[in-house]
Amino acid sequence: MIRRVHYRRKHTYRTASNKVRVVKTPGTLPSHLGGQLTIQYRFKKGKGQVCGDTGAKLQGIPHLRPKAFKRLSKTKKTVARPYGGTRTAEAVKTRIIRAFLLEELKELKKMKTVKKPKDKKKSKTSKK
Repeated sequence: MIRRVHYRRKHTYRTASNKVRVVKTPGTLPSHLGGQLTIQYRFKKGKGQVCGDTGAKLQGIPHLRPKAFKRLSKTKKTVARPYGGTRTAEAVKTRIIRAFLLEELKELKKMKTVKKPKDKKKSKTSKK
């Protein structure tokens, strides 16, 4: 037969924020000293940071809940590279390549728009 346990906090519904685990306290005799079933409250797991471009999980950054993540130092929240902590290495690589190619394209367009001076040596036939 399953022994019943009671929530220790005021929140009495079995929701995602009120997960519990039933454990038996140490001891052999069922008394207030030990051997009783009691509740341990579980905490939600953190999902971890994801890349803003690709949606992939970021490596090297701990998966914590927002409150715990806020308490970390800056070195533990980021990775030592440009966009570290917000974008994956692949996303940064594609951004760099895209920026380079766009600059090259602008230069090509400039070269096309610069017109070469036309030969104006063509003399009109004079009517005499």
